[in-house]
Formats: sequence, structure tokens, C-alpha cells
Amino acid sequence: MIVTFVCTANICRSAYAEVTARHRLAEAGAAGVSVLSAGTWGLTGRPMCPEMAVEAERRGASTASFRASRLDRELVDRSDLLLTAEAAHRQFLLDDWPRAVRRVATLRQFARTLAGADPGLSLADLVADTRVGRASRADTDVTDPFGRGPAAAAACAAELDALLDVIVPRLAGLALH
Repeated sequence: MIVTFVCTANICRSAYAEVTARHRLAEAGAAGVSVLSAGTWGLTGRPMCPEMAVEAERRGASTASFRASRLDRELVDRSDLLLTAEAAHRQFLLDDWPRAVRRVATLRQFARTLAGADPGLSLADLVADTRVGRASRADTDVTDPFGRGPAAAAACAAELDALLDVIVPRLAGLALH
């Protein structure tokens, strides 16, 4: 299973989600899930922004080897699930790759679905239950901390942690079965 997190530049939100989810999945022994990230306008080759890297490392995730990348057709096609930081990223993805509609949701949209979902549902059923074919509302966005300093990075990391608290255990459970 390949899960790809998407934001704008791939140096803050999606980067943090990738390294943190990878760390949590490794701790859970869920080797069957690959976690990647990319940006709609990814700053290819750049490291994670320093403030978000500090937050990820505080939580035990390594950022040393992280390098940003730009979302492309190959990554979209091979991803089983694409989780975006904002509704605008979801729309960008669907404008360029409309066939991905059944595999794309915002992070918050997917977490909300998981919170009330039957524990026995498959990934395909979970994605279908997310109602990914419907437009996401702006209240599903994760706040962008870029250029806003350490306090904004800490708030964003806490916001992402709360979503990953719901998403990662479910992905780990799917990978272990």
C-alpha cells in the first residue's frame, strides 16, 4: 500500500506527515505501508523547513534524508491513497488527474471518515466511505506554517499529529492483515 501526502511545496505539511507517519508505522511494525509525499509546486531536492524539522525530530522522526519532490503522474498512478493538506490541493490533483478521484481526500476528511468507520473495512471501502467524489470544504484544511515561525510550526505539527493519531493506526492495521 502506498500513501502519499500532498501540500504546496512539500517542505512543511506533507513533509512532516510523511516522516512522522513513516516513524509511527515503523514503531507499529507495519512494513506493508509505504509513505511518500510531494508538492503541487514541490521545491524538488529541498530539505524540510527547519521549524517543521524540529517538530518532527522532537517526536522521534528522522528528517535527515528527506528531500522535497513535485507531484507527477507516475506518483499519482502508483499511490493507493493521496491525502492532501488543503481542499485546493485536492482540487489541483483532480484537475490534472481526474481518474484519481476515488483515491484522493484531504487529511481531515479521511480522518473524519475513519473516526466513525467500521474497523473491518478495507482501504477501498474506507476511501469510498470518505465520499472522495464530493468537493472538500475549506474547513478541512491544515494550516500552512510556512514563514510564520516556530509557534506556527508547533501548531501545525499538533494539528497533523491529531490527524495522524486517527489515520496511522488504521493504516497499520490494514497493512498487518
